Amino acid sequence: MPRRNSRGIGRVSYLLISVYVVLLVAALVNVKMWSSPSVGGATSAATTTTLPATSFGANGVVSRAIINENALPGTTSWQIPAGTSPTAIQGFANATNAQVGQNVDFYVTTQDPTYHLEAYRMGWYQGKGARLIWTSQLQHGINQPACPVDTSVNMVTCYNWKISAVMLVSQKFVPGDYLIKLVAGPTAMSYIPLTIWDPTSTSTYVVVNRSMVEQGWNTYGGFSFYAGTGPCIIDSSSYPVCNRARVVSFDRPYDTGYGSSDFLTNEYPLVALMEKEGLDVSYITDITLATYPNVLAHHKVLISLDHDETWTYEERVALQNAQAHGLNVVFFGAAAMVRHARLEPSILGLNRQVVDYRNSYEDPLNGKAAAGQVTGNTWESPPASWSPLPQIGVQYSGYLAPNVFVPMVVSDAKSWVFQNTGLTNGSSLPNVIASDFDHVIASNSEPANLDVLGHSPIPINEGTASGTTWNGMSYSDMVYFTNPVSHAGTIDTGNNVWVGDLNRCTTATDPTCAAPALITITNNILRLFGRGPAGLYEPSVSNVASIVPAGS
Repeated sequence: MPRRNSRGIGRVSYLLISVYVVLLVAALVNVKMWSSPSVGGATSAATTTTLPATSFGANGVVSRAIINENALPGTTSWQIPAGTSPTAIQGFANATNAQVGQNVDFYVTTQDPTYHLEAYRMGWYQGKGARLIWTSQLQHGINQPACPVDTSVNMVTCYNWKISAVMLVSQKFVPGDYLIKLVAGPTAMSYIPLTIWDPTSTSTYVVVNRSMVEQGWNTYGGFSFYAGTGPCIIDSSSYPVCNRARVVSFDRPYDTGYGSSDFLTNEYPLVALMEKEGLDVSYITDITLATYPNVLAHHKVLISLDHDETWTYEERVALQNAQAHGLNVVFFGAAAMVRHARLEPSILGLNRQVVDYRNSYEDPLNGKAAAGQVTGNTWESPPASWSPLPQIGVQYSGYLAPNVFVPMVVSDAKSWVFQNTGLTNGSSLPNVIASDFDHVIASNSEPANLDVLGHSPIPINEGTASGTTWNGMSYSDMVYFTNPVSHAGTIDTGNNVWVGDLNRCTTATDPTCAAPALITITNNILRLFGRGPAGLYEPSVSNVASIVPAGS
């Protein structure tokens, strides 16, 4: 079943995080395919602009506010240097997302006598990556107690920690993705991620941060949805491991990425690209979507990031309704919508716990609640039995072994998606596909007009296939389809590391670097989808019969 991106922060040494950040900034600067935001080539992010509030640019709908925001002085002080202890100071917030006017409570543990907090809005900012928005007063350090474990579900929750600091989200907090940096000393720093969102936003693009996915993989205190310690608590399965958590809590720090989880690898590269282009973008979390499902009615494009596997019933219904009304959707990661979860409150607030038993017979709601609330192994498992295929077009197919990468092979080079790339059918983009991958289900009739853009062979001996194999291979399939009624367009890249691939190299002349082509493809998608229902401009035409062997 889906495994975490093998190139995520959670899979690398903490000592490498600063190296990654340096490479990220270098890649964004040097890969020339990332142009400055432009309308007819006239606008630069280096200076403020008097453009209309929104207008069509070279790579999508641009926003005067986003262009002007990224023209403000940036800083690299958000970065955590190599050699910093990942546990000298740690913390969490009582909210994954917040609005202007809201107080956010922070729970911080450290043995240092004092520390302070810095709030950074993440973006482009002349390639520096962030802007400092707020700095707290000096705070007294607290060495918080160990976090209890609810052994009935193996949930770690730090409800016994004291509030350490409070931040008012004032008007100067421009909505966006934030890293709250905890600083206790030159080798004692960490992050707390926070999304500041605007419920009145009508931005063209809305990026959905994957809070539930990150928490599901968080092993702080010894337990996640995929790992545990000690004896089995219910069954005796080896995968998913029987001592895993059945419920995870946001009331604890993240144990990877210096507290940022995998934000810097699986989300930030696309955030930086969109902000550099000055696109008309806003940000929410998956919890925002589950709580306020009507939020999608105000946008034209939903952007799902790498490895967006965990979805609630409320999210799926919201997306289904929005797609029926013309919302375009881009799934930039594979394994989207595989895991079936629900949200529950904790002592600290609403929607602070994610429930995923992975076996319906373990779930106490089984037989007592609507099928959409009972958590089976996947969304296709009973009692929900709701396939994601009509919403994403492909099915989770397997995963590659750690540190194994395979090329992406183009199968419909005439598509608008590959405009200005110079690619032809059979062209191979090296080192693009890793970790989880999706593939086409040939016998499926939904959607009927599926256009397979990329059909990339995965040698069986290089990974684990959970789906159909053809000619001794599994496949990673990138697909596009449009709704014949609402004309909404949907793209699934079939690849779990597309976002991370956007900054994998620091020079456009490296023949093994696919980033320039991927950036062009990404810009093509954002440009067309930003116009409105994509089927009005580029209706999809099925090519499945020419791609998939007969009888598969």
